[in-house]
Amino acid sequence: MARIMAIDYGRKRTGLAVTDELQLIATPLSTVDTPKLAQYLADYCRREPVERFVVGLAKHMDNTPSESAQYIEPFVQQLALQFPDIPISRIDERFTSKIAFQSMIDGGLRKKQRQNKALIDTLSAVLILQNFMQLQDNTRRSAP
Repeated sequence: MARIMAIDYGRKRTGLAVTDELQLIATPLSTVDTPKLAQYLADYCRREPVERFVVGLAKHMDNTPSESAQYIEPFVQQLALQFPDIPISRIDERFTSKIAFQSMIDGGLRKKQRQNKALIDTLSAVLILQNFMQLQDNTRRSAP
């Protein structure tokens, strides 16, 4: 099996997470400066087989696109052009940054460590990937 990669796209930095080859565990991969993201993904996909990209879907509480959606959508279109053979799934990313920050507190990270926005971006990507994996698992279980 190939890996699944989650992308928490941001204007400055992008958090990345991947599954293991058996697609059982989501782990943080990296935080990449967004202008360098296309090259990073190309290099990574040359080294590791990637079966699917999962990109956060930025929405408000009323289900309308958030302000950041205007930056994410062109990225998703470019990603599809750059990797035409790799499907892209979208997962609601509401609250992932807040949950990531809270998990850093719960994990005992000091205030200085919690201010590391790159760490929050990477943890957000892990949460996006875990949500996707859970949805996939639920879909498989409910299928007749």
